[in-house]
Parts: sequence; structure tokens; C-alpha cells
Amino acid sequence: MTVRGDARKAMGLAALCAALVLMGCDGRSDGVLPAAQAAPASAAGVAPDPQHGLAQPPTQVGGQSRAEVFEAVRHMTALGKQMFVDPSLSGSGKLSCASCHSPGNAFTPANALSVQLGGGDLHRQGLRAVPTLMYLRSVPQFTLHYHDSDDDGDESVDAGPTGGLTWDGRVNRASDQARIPILSSFEMGSTPGKVAAAVRAAPYADEFRKTFGSAVFDNDDATFKAVLQSLEAFEQTPQVFEPYTSKYDAWLDGKAKLTDAELHGLQLFNDETKGNCASCHISQPTKTGAPPQFSDFGLIAIGVPRNHAIAANRDPKFFDLGVCGPERTDRKEDEYCGLFRTPTLRNVALKKSFFHNGIYHSLDDVLRFYARRDTNPSEFYPVVGGKVRKFDDLPRRYWANLNTDPPFDRKPGDAPVFSDAEIKDVLAFLNTLTDGWQPAAH
Repeated sequence: MTVRGDARKAMGLAALCAALVLMGCDGRSDGVLPAAQAAPASAAGVAPDPQHGLAQPPTQVGGQSRAEVFEAVRHMTALGKQMFVDPSLSGSGKLSCASCHSPGNAFTPANALSVQLGGGDLHRQGLRAVPTLMYLRSVPQFTLHYHDSDDDGDESVDAGPTGGLTWDGRVNRASDQARIPILSSFEMGSTPGKVAAAVRAAPYADEFRKTFGSAVFDNDDATFKAVLQSLEAFEQTPQVFEPYTSKYDAWLDGKAKLTDAELHGLQLFNDETKGNCASCHISQPTKTGAPPQFSDFGLIAIGVPRNHAIAANRDPKFFDLGVCGPERTDRKEDEYCGLFRTPTLRNVALKKSFFHNGIYHSLDDVLRFYARRDTNPSEFYPVVGGKVRKFDDLPRRYWANLNTDPPFDRKPGDAPVFSDAEIKDVLAFLNTLTDGWQPAAH
């Protein structure tokens, strides 16, 4: 299998076009450049290339030349990179975006805590494990009824709730995602005013003013919006956040060979009667040749055990129900309770906490849960009076939402989906999804 060169070129151009849309404006009185709205390329003033059918950046955008726009985006990106590691933006002055999204761990935490600590004293506990910030530009906007495109799938199939940039899918843009931890009382615990004051006093303040206009510091909200836009620009840097440099990508390009164990692991991963992992974590390139994202971005309930390391879970009446709350407040229908977005498996071997509640801390434990949840439930759920209390982190009224496709179609007494040897091979395959792979020196 080879990923076509035009698909990679399309992704690169898409990143450039996203930057152009982000900057496509004239000056505004608040000094903030309007953020990109989700729209097709044609609506953003991006013309198709008649030879390749790919979007091409326009010569003029909002009265600025293409060169001027690209230069402005470059400055925004540089600012976003600096602010990403700047702890002064937090209420405590000690927590930056990178504190929880470590670049060395695929922008996930460097520690193995189930949920991270923050707030003013850095001791307040969150509710959910920190997800990666990588490969988010491919995530579609949240919708209750998702239909694949003509190129990549069957539009007649309703995939159900899909998309959004958080575990519960409640925001669709990187700038809105960045707003959540900055303002959260148990994360960075800041305010727009505190962020604005920190930026005014930062070493990059002059560069910030040059990029967003002399009036940007006149209003705290305008300053805060510019901060979010800069973080968004940085998080859209393709070579940083979507490099596609794993061994698996090299294998798809015909530039690497997978070992027997890795190939067998891939087979088990794809096999609909075994792991069936690829039904949600898509492993094949799209029909247009774009690399696989290892997620269908669907929101799904799989009944992971309750994590008693999370302080909120000490209250037996508290349940994190994903799409229907408590963090998300616009969807209260029963059919959405317990649903969480399927994460990408790219760089999954670098993670140290898994699932929305960080219940497991090794891929081996994750695979054992998938393989044995229904055949050996006592290994995962509490046993009271000789009876297993299955799905202890989801009220019974919502059990109809649980996924029952393979591997979750078995019962006690059946053989587990994977043997120990097969788990090792699937682990070998998952390790091929780590970016930064280099062929062995000869």
C-alpha cells in the first residue's frame, strides 16, 4: 500500500489555506484578527487547482497580499509557540499548556496521573484524562448524525454522534478548546484579565502588538481573543502536530518493512472477528490516499470501570456521562449519556493514562480490558456478594448505549478475544504508530 503523493500535497495545502482563512481580514478596531470559520475552501476564497483539484491559496486575502498574510501567520504561530510554554498565563503562574500537553509525549502528560492537578494551589483535581493535541485538524465538527463524504465513505450510513475536539465533543475549534483549560478552576485557573496582564508584561509583548495592532492591549477581551488565535495557529503547525512520520506511515509509503509480530498485530487489529479495532480506529488510507487517522471520531460508550482515584467519584451519585454532562450542558437526552469521543491511536504508545477517566496506565491493560471485559468481568469490576457489578461507572438506565459489536459480543465462559501472545503482537503493531521513526542505520 502506498499513500499517494497528491494526498500529502493536499494536506499541506489544506494547512496553508487554514492559515489564510485565519488571517483573511482587514484591520479591526479591536486589533484582533477574525478567526477562521468552518467553511468549504470555495467559501474561504480558495480556488481549486484545475490540474490536481486541490485548493490553492489566493493571491489577495482581505486586502493583503499572500506574502503579507503568510508573514502574519508566521508571527502568530511563533507567538502561540511561546505562549504554549508560558506559565504566567495561568492563575498560579506555574502551569502552562505544555505542563499537561508535553511535546515529548505527543502533547499528552509526561506523568502517569489519571487526571492532572491544577488550580491556584496546583492541587485541584480534574475529571478527565488529558487527551493529545495531535492530529486534531482532521476531527470533524460535532454532529449528532455523521455521514462520510463521497470520497471517503458511504453517505447513506449514519455514524451517529461524531466529532468535536474534546472528550464530549463540545467545541469545534482549537481556539475554543484552548479557552477551556485556561479558564477552568481546576486547570490553569486564569481569567481573560489575568491573561491579558501576563501578555502585556511578557518578553514577547512588543511582537504581540506588532502582530495584532497597537490597540490590542486596550481591551482585555481583545487581548485574550488574540492569545487564543495565536495558540490555534501554533496548534495547526503540520510538522509539529501532524507529521505522519511513524513506521506505519513509512510502511504505507513502501519505505519500511513490518516485522512478523507487527504484521500479525495489524491483522488482529483489523480482523472483524477478533479485535475489530479498525471499526473505530480506522487503519487504512482513505479512498483519496490520505493517511489513516486511527479514529472515526465517533462518540461511543464501552463501559470502562469507575476510577476511584478521581476525587469526584467518591460521591456515589456522581457520574461523568460525557456528551450529556456534567462538563457539557447542551445535550441531556438519555441516548447520549456515557458517550466519549474515540481518540486517535497515533502515538498511543507514548501515553501514560488511557480512556476518558485515565483508569489504565499501560496498553497491555487496555488490550486486556477489550479482550476480556465480557468473558472475565471480575477482573475489571467490583465483586459484591459473589456477584460482579459490571459497568459500575454508568447508571443502568443508560446501558442500552453500550457498544456490543466485537469484541464486546461475548459472555462469561467464552474464550477471550486475544490470547497473551496475540496481545503482545497487537502491542508490537501499536508501537509502529509512534511518530519520529527512522530506518535503522546500515
